[in-house]
Amino acid sequence: MDVWELIKQRLANQLTSESFHNWFQATRLSSHRGDAIWVSAPTEAAAAFIEQEYGALIQRVIEELRLPLQRVHFHARPEEPQHSQDSDGNPRWDAVVLNPRFRFETFVVGSCNQVAYAAAQAVAQRPGQVYNPLFIYAGSGLGKTHLLHALGWRLRENFPSLRVAMTSGERFINDMVRAIRQQRMLSFHRTYRSVDVLVMDDVHVVAGKDTTQEELFHTFNELHARQRQIVLSSDVPPREIPNLAPSLRTRFECGLTVAIDPPDLETKLSIIRQRAAEEGLQMPDEVKLFIASRTHSNVREIEGAVLRIQAVASVTRTPITLQMAQQALRDLLPSRERRVTLESIAKAVCAEFGLQPAQLRMRSNARQIVTPRQIAMYMARELTHASLNEIGKAFGGKHHTTVMHSINKIEKLRRRDQDLNRLIHRLMDVLQ
Repeated sequence: MDVWELIKQRLANQLTSESFHNWFQATRLSSHRGDAIWVSAPTEAAAAFIEQEYGALIQRVIEELRLPLQRVHFHARPEEPQHSQDSDGNPRWDAVVLNPRFRFETFVVGSCNQVAYAAAQAVAQRPGQVYNPLFIYAGSGLGKTHLLHALGWRLRENFPSLRVAMTSGERFINDMVRAIRQQRMLSFHRTYRSVDVLVMDDVHVVAGKDTTQEELFHTFNELHARQRQIVLSSDVPPREIPNLAPSLRTRFECGLTVAIDPPDLETKLSIIRQRAAEEGLQMPDEVKLFIASRTHSNVREIEGAVLRIQAVASVTRTPITLQMAQQALRDLLPSRERRVTLESIAKAVCAEFGLQPAQLRMRSNARQIVTPRQIAMYMARELTHASLNEIGKAFGGKHHTTVMHSINKIEKLRRRDQDLNRLIHRLMDVLQ
């Protein structure tokens, strides 16, 4: 991987997917001499815009990655003209840029995302016939954009003649505003309502914009009536999108709505292993475990940590060790260093369930006590080095077999109960 690709990976984590794909996806390293690099952009205007609008951000990324660079020069690549718009200035869907890294084969599947993954694959096999619309929601950095691009790649492979519109809520708004200004709404309607598959990322941004919502409502109805596939993503489920028109909410909910939840420790380790393998990094297991235990349940943060270690190893030409990783991530993950205790776990769980810590130690089999206590025991096993006997003693003098039973029960429950899984992740993020 060249130095500009390292910078681009960090930029992808800091920019919206729309901004990154508009300005950085097609850029490439032209040359690297001393402390300067030359980067090519598709057009002269794009090169000038990147340098003017993103120059300061690029310098900050260089400093964060501790790269030995002082200057980044941008120039046009006129031999590769852009064909992203038709004669009316509207998107040409046959020119949609898909992220080459975002494929089904590179999507790490775990209990947190397996339903969304399976649904996307089903849609890719039978667009318009199953799960229409498919609505995927997840917090920032959990992989929903990856899944949408993977769907786009598979559709392109399975059905090359289909017109697949890969867009976003932000782009839909921008295209509509431009069409209104240029008095080309008929062309706008033809562009969006004639596709075979509409994939829209971050659809929640249209909420509160009455004209845009009305246009999307009619677009949705037109496509759905003709059994054209619709795939949408958001950071929350339809019912929780503020200021979303009721007419759109009911349309979004008429198909399959699935969540991508934060990854558990096992899934985080799988993500780290895959990312390290992709980059050819020789990373000891203890380093992988360190990254997984010190990162929040956010794929972008996990990949950012791997990227930082890779950059440091590349610049310093040193092997990756636990000590090196701790040093490289000391300012990237400063809040993870505090020690989680049995007492802090008890306080966090009690605050969530409206209990007092003393109640977790009571000899009570009431459900409102037992369930929080079992969750606390499970988290103690996950987040501390306490033995089963120590955990049992801290939560009412329970025998180690009772503790193990509680841990196994919560582990099984969280695999099939997504609400419980999200609650545990939320508590862990508070503690770490």
